[in-house]
Amino acid sequence: MPLDRLTLQGLRNLQAVDVSPGPRINLITGANASGKTSLLEGIHVLGMGRSFRARQLRHAIAHEADAMTLHGRLAGDPVVTIGVRRHRDATELEMRLSGERLDRVSRLVETLPLQLINPDAFRLLEGPPAGRREFLDWGVFHVKHDFLDAWRRFRRALKHRNALLRHGRMSDASLDAWEQELVHWSGLLDGMRREWIERFLPVFEDTLRELIRLPGLAVRYARGWDRKRELSDILRQARHTDHQMGFTQQGPQRAELGIRLGKRPAVEVLSRGQQKLVVSALKLAQGRLLEQLTGQTCLYLIDDLPAELDSDHRRVFCQWLERMHCQVFITSVDPDALAGLWQADTQLTMFHVEHSESGQGQLLPMDRQTS
Repeated sequence: MPLDRLTLQGLRNLQAVDVSPGPRINLITGANASGKTSLLEGIHVLGMGRSFRARQLRHAIAHEADAMTLHGRLAGDPVVTIGVRRHRDATELEMRLSGERLDRVSRLVETLPLQLINPDAFRLLEGPPAGRREFLDWGVFHVKHDFLDAWRRFRRALKHRNALLRHGRMSDASLDAWEQELVHWSGLLDGMRREWIERFLPVFEDTLRELIRLPGLAVRYARGWDRKRELSDILRQARHTDHQMGFTQQGPQRAELGIRLGKRPAVEVLSRGQQKLVVSALKLAQGRLLEQLTGQTCLYLIDDLPAELDSDHRRVFCQWLERMHCQVFITSVDPDALAGLWQADTQLTMFHVEHSESGQGQLLPMDRQTS
């Protein structure tokens, strides 16, 4: 379901926003530091409950505001509304879904599945494994309804084992009990992740093939413990070293997606532009697979699409967005950089962010048109 109404108040340097986005391609242009990225940030908070620009959400609140209030309406039958509010002096995010107060961010995530492609997206290749695990688990979460429960139960067992490891005197009986729980939920998590990656890889390879030719590029899933040994044996034999370290060293919490070109990590071989295309293919494939398996479309937030890409690769990228029939929000400093890249019947909704006399960014709708 696409967003057909978006209201944002108290968000960074943006004046109050109240707009009706188009169901397909939304282009937002404006000068640097005008507020384009802040608009994407507001949508991201609506769907993820967190910012992609600040670890603490209070830093996204405008200086003169006491709170940030974001609201979105999703077109459909029935219509669904999402609202979040964060007060500057509060520690919790207030969340509502169609008027119902929420206590779990997961409800936002499943209602508004979104993918972000921005300059920080390179971390998917060059960053630590945690970012790639998050990418993997986003996909599993949206297609496996029992994933979240299994993940929570696994985390609970892991937390208790780690607490026992850090305790001065460990009880073998307690360790046995929590390790049994840990092994059970670890097996379920690994099975769901493995099943998802088997479905994901052909979609990713097909997407990448049209964006860029990179023979030898491979994505491999590693479950987080020796594939030739049972986790129960590993945990039992590692108790002493895990006790010294203070945490469990092997398990699903150490799972990894290895992205390599030949025998080397892809990030060590690829140019910046090639890296962006690989990351984009990963993100686009997420949305394609989600739609194939569930019928639900993914919303894309793409900050500065033209950066690092030549005109030919921009065109192919935009063709994928058109083919997927998803809702997209794209920012660009230069409106001409995206001109002429769309099919004649593609619905484009245009916005421009201007600096106002107060120094805030003002989002102005432009004429809705087709390219």
